[in-house]
Amino acid sequence: MDQQFLDEEPKEMSFVDHLEELRWHLIRAVASIFIFSVIAFLAKGFVFHDIILAPARPDFLSYRVMCELGNALGMEAFCIDELGFTIQSRQMSGQFSMHMLVSVVLGLACAFPYAFWEIWRFVSPGLYPQERKSSRGAVFFVSVLFMMGLLFGYYVVSPISINFLAGYQVDPSIVNEFDLSSYISTLTTLCLACALMFQMPVIVYFFTRAGLLTPEVMKLYRRHAIIVILVIGAIITPPDVVSQLLISIPLMLLYEASIIVSGSIRKSDLKKLNQNNTI
Repeated sequence: MDQQFLDEEPKEMSFVDHLEELRWHLIRAVASIFIFSVIAFLAKGFVFHDIILAPARPDFLSYRVMCELGNALGMEAFCIDELGFTIQSRQMSGQFSMHMLVSVVLGLACAFPYAFWEIWRFVSPGLYPQERKSSRGAVFFVSVLFMMGLLFGYYVVSPISINFLAGYQVDPSIVNEFDLSSYISTLTTLCLACALMFQMPVIVYFFTRAGLLTPEVMKLYRRHAIIVILVIGAIITPPDVVSQLLISIPLMLLYEASIIVSGSIRKSDLKKLNQNNTI
C-alpha cells in the first residue's frame, strides 16, 4: 500500500520540465486569443457596425437610456439627436490596420477567461495547499470582474466621453473630423482601463492573504485613495465633472467593497489563529 501511494505522488519537475509546461500553457492561451481574433476578423461588418462604431451613433443603447432617464426627470438635455463629428481614415492602410487591431483586442477580451485559466493552471500547483484552498474561485472572480469592467467602460464611460469630445469646440469654425485610429484607441483604452481597474477587490484579496494589506490600513488611507481615484478618473476621461464622477464613483464603491473583503479575510485568519492557540 505504501509503495503504491509513493508511486502515485507527483514527481518533482526539473527547471526544463517547468519551462516546457509553461510553454504549452502559453501556446494554448495564445491559440485561444488567435481563434477569437480570427472570428472577430471574419465578422467585420458586425464587429465594426454593431460594436466599435455603435457609440458614435445617437441610437446607441446608452444614449437611449439617458434620454429616457432625462424624460423621466424632465431634462431634455439628456437626449442626443446627433453627435457632431465624423470619422475618417487618413492613411492608406488605416482601415486594414484598425481592422487587425480591433480583432486582436476583441480576441483578447473574449479569450481572457480561458487564457487566465491556463496561466492559473501553471501557477496553482506551485502554491501551498492552504494557499490553493484560499484562492479557489480566482479564475471565476477575475473573469467576472474583467467582463464587468469591460462592459462598464463600453456602455458608461466611453459614450459619455465620446459625446463630450464630439461636442467640444474651441471655435465654431473648427469641424470635428476624427481619425479612425484616434477613435478606436480612445474606445479601447477606456474599456480596457475599466476592465483592469475592476480587479481591485481581487488584488486586495491576495495582498491581504499575503499579509501585505489590512482593512485598518485601507481605512486609514481612504482619503488618499479617494484623491488617487479622482486623479485616475480625470486622466482616463475627458475633462468634465460628469465623466469623472461616472468612473470615480464605481471605483470608490470597489474600494469600499475591497475593505469589506480584506476585513472578512482578516477575521477568518484571526479566528483560525485563535482556534490553533486554543488547541
